[in-house]
Amino acid sequence: MSRKGNKSISFSDKVEVTRSGDTVLVKGPKGELTTVVSKDFEIKIEDNSIQVINLSKDRNVRSYHGLYQSLIANMVEGVSNGYKIELELFGVGYRVAKQGAGLNFSLGYSHPVTIDSVEGITFDLEGQTNLSISGIDKRLVGEIAANIIKLRDARKDPYKGKGIKYKGAVLRKKAGKKVK
Repeated sequence: MSRKGNKSISFSDKVEVTRSGDTVLVKGPKGELTTVVSKDFEIKIEDNSIQVINLSKDRNVRSYHGLYQSLIANMVEGVSNGYKIELELFGVGYRVAKQGAGLNFSLGYSHPVTIDSVEGITFDLEGQTNLSISGIDKRLVGEIAANIIKLRDARKDPYKGKGIKYKGAVLRKKAGKKVK
């Protein structure tokens, strides 16, 4: 029995949730999102709360109970408030600039690295070394942030800590060579 899947999801009056067939549609002030939910699950919507109910006793079906509850909860949160991830660039000459709707990174390579704009994602810059990624789809915002960090991951440089990292993340530096 899934503890996570049995939690009800509460939402405001501004959010509208409907299910037709195997798709769940969530509309809110920031936009709308859809996801596919198995027919083995009932989505009960009443009095500004959603309950995901498992109709099957099959082990493989039960394993998706908490997943579907989390997906719907993330969609409700996304269309209500949205998601935002902040990144920082560390290193001499490391900077980011807007190029149209996309981004242009200078990361110590012989060439600039460009990231194209993605529908539903907005990039905001605070100076040349701080970047925030925002949107309504939690998975898409996290995926874009992870792909940007992969360009030059600060965790891969343990001696100097140069690269891109999440804002507020603490990196442990290794001690350099000890000389007698």
